[in-house]
Amino acid sequence: MKISNQRIEEIVKFISDLDLDIKYKKEFNHERIKNISYINESLTHSSANSEVNYENLEFLGDAVLRLIASDFIKNKYPHMKVGERSELRSHLVSDQWLEEVGKKINIKSVLVIGEKAIRDKSANATILAEATEALIGALYESLKILNPIKNWLIPFWDETSQEVLADPHRKNYKSALQELTQSEGLSIPIYKTIEIDKKHDNPKRFFCTVYIKNQSIADGWGKSMKNAEKDAANKALMSLKNKRLDM
Repeated sequence: MKISNQRIEEIVKFISDLDLDIKYKKEFNHERIKNISYINESLTHSSANSEVNYENLEFLGDAVLRLIASDFIKNKYPHMKVGERSELRSHLVSDQWLEEVGKKINIKSVLVIGEKAIRDKSANATILAEATEALIGALYESLKILNPIKNWLIPFWDETSQEVLADPHRKNYKSALQELTQSEGLSIPIYKTIEIDKKHDNPKRFFCTVYIKNQSIADGWGKSMKNAEKDAANKALMSLKNKRLDM
C-alpha cells in the first residue's frame, strides 16, 4: 500500500514524540519505508481498509506485550510469588491499561478510521486498546528486538503496578467482596445494573446496586456495566469494613 508523503511525515512525528531511545527513532524515516509501513498498518482500522489494517499486528503485539511484561515483573519484583506475578501481569496487559497508554501517547490523532467506526462511540475504547497493542507489534516487527519496547513501556508499568500493589484488593473488588461474604457465611453478592444515559463516554452512564441477603449494601457508577459493578463492589467492601470497625 502506497503511503503519501504527508502520512509519512505524520508517522515520523508520532514516533519521534514517543519516549523511545533516539537511536531507534532513526529507524523510522523516509529511508525506512518498510518500517513506516508497519507503523501505518498498526494505525489503520479495518473500517478504513479491510485488507491492510492492524489486526495481524495486534496479534503479534499481544505476544510481545505479555513476554516483556513478564520480564519487567520478574526483574522489578524478584521475590514476588508466581500467582501474584500472574495477577499483576493481568493489569499490565489489560485492555484498560492499553487504552490509557493510547490516550497518553495520543494515538487517536494518527489513527485511520472509517466513518462508521467513528460514529460508533461505544467502540472508541476498544479501538484505542487494539491500536496500541498493534503499535507494539509494529515496533517489534520493525526493530526485531524487545528491549527498546520494554524500556519505552516501563514508566507506564511502574505507575500502574504501584497503584495496583498499593490496593489490598489488587483492584479485583468483585472477587474480594465474594471472598469476604463467603468467609462471613453470607450470600453471594447480587448486582443490579441499569443504564442511565446513552452517552458512551459518560462516567455515570450505568448505575449499579450490590445486594447481600436482599439488602442494599452500596451503589456504584461507571461508563460500562463492568465498571459500575466494580465501583459498587469497592464501596461495598469499604462499607463492610467500616461496620466491622464499629462493632
